[in-house]
Amino acid sequence: MSVVVQISDPHFGTERPAVVAALLRLVAELSPDLAVLSGDVTQRARSRQFAAAAAFVKRLAVPQVLVIPGNHDIPLFDLATRLLDPYRGFRKVFGANLEPRFASDDCLVLGVNSTRRHRHTDGEISAEQRNRVARELRHASPQQLRVVVLHQPVAVPRAAEVHNVAHGSEEAVRAWADAGADVILAGHIHLPFVLPLHELVRPLARPLWAVNAGTAVSSRTRRDAGNSVNVLRTSRAEPRICVVERWTFSLAKQAFERAAEVRLG
Repeated sequence: MSVVVQISDPHFGTERPAVVAALLRLVAELSPDLAVLSGDVTQRARSRQFAAAAAFVKRLAVPQVLVIPGNHDIPLFDLATRLLDPYRGFRKVFGANLEPRFASDDCLVLGVNSTRRHRHTDGEISAEQRNRVARELRHASPQQLRVVVLHQPVAVPRAAEVHNVAHGSEEAVRAWADAGADVILAGHIHLPFVLPLHELVRPLARPLWAVNAGTAVSSRTRRDAGNSVNVLRTSRAEPRICVVERWTFSLAKQAFERAAEVRLG
């Protein structure tokens, strides 16, 4: 079995210390094989915020960590850096590869950098990214759950959120479904949800699910969603099947509690 914890939109610089401590305790209890940080690691891409994020990742003590940038990880006010070297701060902490991958016997996770220096908040999936990910998905083993992770979502549950969908999402969803994708992870809007893409984008070659995470530790929560993370569990006994759990921070208990669970496959 592989256990993956998805930590999205921590926005270091706005983190809530009690929530950070509770998340570290949860991760220690879950003992995941992989932690996925799906963007907006910092609030304003400042050095001290990246340093805080790096310290947090080290304290997670997870065997493997996959981190992709979000739009907040590109400088907003430092225009020269934004234009000439937008990922400088991110690369110093998390390395040069903005689209990392993870593979185990029963799980393949492929990162996609959906941010762009010329877009403020919008995401984008290019034809090159779409095709590259599709090629990698096709080379997955029959036992591997095939997961793609990006920052901006490929679908949303409410019409009012449609403007947050990454440009090029429909084409990517079709191509990745054809190539055998099972799950697409994202964040960005601080709203956790699970959507059946095969019911929203027709026709798709196979069932494909959009799994979105809320903000993990930031004070920048929505009125309708607090701090939360997702946990994905796979099993060698049931290839290409996963259970997605949503763990939500309880203010009363000062701990993350399992709030929802859904079986995908």
